[in-house]
Amino acid sequence: MPQYNPPLRDIQFVIHELLNADKTFATLPSYQEVDKDTINQIIEEAGKFASEIAFPLNQVGDKEGCTRHDDGSVTTPTGFKEAYKQFVESGWPALSCDPEYGGQGLPQLLNSALYETLNSANQSWSMYPGLSHGAYECLHAHGTPEQKKIYLEKLVSGHWTGTMCLTEPQCGTDLGILKTKADPLADGSYSINGTKIFISSGEHDLTENIVHLVLARLPDSPKGTKGISLFAVPKFLVNNDGSIGINNKVTCGSIEHKMGIHGNSTCVMNFDGAIGTLVGEPHKGLNAMFVMMNAARLGVGMQGLGLTEVAYQNSAAYAKDRLQMRSLTGAKAPEKAADPIIVHPDVRRMLLTQRAYAEGGRAFAYWVALMIDTELNHPDEKVRKDTGDLVTLLTPIIKAFLTDNAFTATNEGMQVFGGHGYIAEWGMEQYVRDARINMIYEGTNTIQSLDLLGRKVLGDMGAKLRKFGKIVEAFIEEEGVRKEMKEFIDPLADIASKVEKLTKEIGMKAMMNHEEVGSAAVPYLRTVGHLVYSYLFARMAKIALSNKSSGDPFYQAKLATARFYFAKLLPETAALIRQARAGSSSLMALPADLF
Repeated sequence: MPQYNPPLRDIQFVIHELLNADKTFATLPSYQEVDKDTINQIIEEAGKFASEIAFPLNQVGDKEGCTRHDDGSVTTPTGFKEAYKQFVESGWPALSCDPEYGGQGLPQLLNSALYETLNSANQSWSMYPGLSHGAYECLHAHGTPEQKKIYLEKLVSGHWTGTMCLTEPQCGTDLGILKTKADPLADGSYSINGTKIFISSGEHDLTENIVHLVLARLPDSPKGTKGISLFAVPKFLVNNDGSIGINNKVTCGSIEHKMGIHGNSTCVMNFDGAIGTLVGEPHKGLNAMFVMMNAARLGVGMQGLGLTEVAYQNSAAYAKDRLQMRSLTGAKAPEKAADPIIVHPDVRRMLLTQRAYAEGGRAFAYWVALMIDTELNHPDEKVRKDTGDLVTLLTPIIKAFLTDNAFTATNEGMQVFGGHGYIAEWGMEQYVRDARINMIYEGTNTIQSLDLLGRKVLGDMGAKLRKFGKIVEAFIEEEGVRKEMKEFIDPLADIASKVEKLTKEIGMKAMMNHEEVGSAAVPYLRTVGHLVYSYLFARMAKIALSNKSSGDPFYQAKLATARFYFAKLLPETAALIRQARAGSSSLMALPADLF
């Protein structure tokens, strides 16, 4: 049977020692009262809910899945509804939401810590409240006063949930060819007609109402993405007094039968004259929806982090217990029939890969969450702008790098378990299946790579990347004089220099041939992801070195993990850089009809 224990010590290390979050909060008027004790109390309680309430339902949800009934309603797996009720009663949906709408007004950083533990415990269940938070963010930023009055308090409290309805049978990433129509009505609302597919949490029995955010076209819309508008379409219409009204002609046509995340209802949603209200301006729906999409991309990165952590925990526990063969240097457990497999070098490679990806991902995701808090709340406009640029740059890397690494980590976990990993009883095969979707939805990882290189880097001639580069450069200059930091600073400086050169080279090639961007994007994102991890692992190593004399094994393990990362994982960039430099000719030379 799988197990999960919230990694509270490492979460606290990242928040308090690496990020010094309380010092940042002291500069943000909204969070000046958020101290270490408050932070610790919240993450401890979050960990308890995740491990004690959500985690026991993970395999249940995978085995049972969701059930669609003849009337279009959907029943979630056993225990999901009761767990969601406890989640709402404990106030978790409101954690980082605006107090004006019933939120607790706490930092995004704490919400990220909450969702890491929830995703480790039960990704399928966590998607129901997770998507609702994105819907809240979108309506909070772009909703009309009336929409905010109708929807926000219910979304903040968790009494209603939300969805994001983009994809259609003929279009996924290419939203410019979507067909769903929105026809104006006399009262200022719109009649929404069309079919959306792959809609996570599209129909369920957890709440009394669901707020669908739907992309559709007005009759006079221009072609392409510039002709898309966004609409709020509730499952049930809402009466003037806020009570639930009649069904809004929104139905679940079917539930997708899919590889993983069985406990979440991935639906085909039919809108047959459903009443919706315009969110934001006409034909500018993507601008509004990107608030939710960016929140979702960060959320998917957290899903990857959660699965990486739980896969590592179970792999490490199994490797300490499973007996197979003897150590190559002699028996380590002579009193037993064989040694635990953790004595074998390649098992340790797999475990340390998982551990490094978990610890690096946690540092990265929490750092970006703290930057979001700064971007939204700092009194200095320049600080908000600079921090916002970094968040914009790093968001596609969070989504793609963490989820790619999670799939690697869960597969390594299956390999540690051997044949037992392939058997459902042990839980590892579910983590592999669940991890695979995270590389696809909310914009495939290839799309994230194109977004990073084409828009976020080359789109502004590298301005945002240089802002990050200056942070790295300052750290290198500060720590490069310390002999004990040389083993971390030298490879960090090396990869930083190589990213700078690679970026310039691709930029020059792209001026002559745009396909150079498409051919280089995926290895480029992974290379920059490793630059980010190198920076953060060097910072974590500095802290571990400064606490070396304490005798605390935590710092010993942190230092060993950092050394493993630089020795065994960072060298991947040598091949990645060669791939990125190889150009597009070998990809585009073969005629399509010869494939």
